[in-house]
Amino acid sequence: MDTKYYWTDEDNGVVTVGLTPEGQNELGNITFVSLPKVGTSLTTKDTLLNVEADKAVSDIPSPVSGKVIAVNDQAADDPSVLSKPDKSDSWIAKIQK
Repeated sequence: MDTKYYWTDEDNGVVTVGLTPEGQNELGNITFVSLPKVGTSLTTKDTLLNVEADKAVSDIPSPVSGKVIAVNDQAADDPSVLSKPDKSDSWIAKIQK
């Protein structure tokens, strides 16, 4: 998935990642997500998120290298939250650089 399909916000070396409206539109209705485990170390070559949706099944690469320090547990229970416009609801993971 192209990098224009996800957003990043960095604060004190912690990068929060989520899907942009373009990414949400490209995928369609999200029906399943596989989130990384907290404590996992990622590089930019690693998959951050596996998504199954109406329009596509995608592996979303990690935009940064670092350690996953938090995931949006609400998304595991209700993947549709990743399609919400509010970043405070629709984030995927927080990664410590």
